[in-house]
Amino acid sequence: MPMTLTAAQNATARSPATATFRVLPKMTKHEIKEYLTKIYDLPVKKVNTMNYMGKRKRAIGRRKIIYYKYRDFKKAIVTFDSSLKDVGKGVKMDDTNEGER
Repeated sequence: MPMTLTAAQNATARSPATATFRVLPKMTKHEIKEYLTKIYDLPVKKVNTMNYMGKRKRAIGRRKIIYYKYRDFKKAIVTFDSSLKDVGKGVKMDDTNEGER
């Protein structure tokens, strides 16, 4: 799981396009920016990151209680340059066929 896209917003008149990713906790802002620009050729303007601790859980069985923890992760909010208007997520395709009339 190097990067997983969780949310994306297209650009508006006031705000640029943004995308939210779940990344490995050891990735830095510079690595995230370099990854997106070199592999996907995206114009990244700014990267903000937040660290999250994995949630702790308890499972109660008949004889014992088992404790476990989800994996830690980092959330990266990427702001793209003004040249990128459409992120491409959630594009609705037109169902009408013009040639069948």
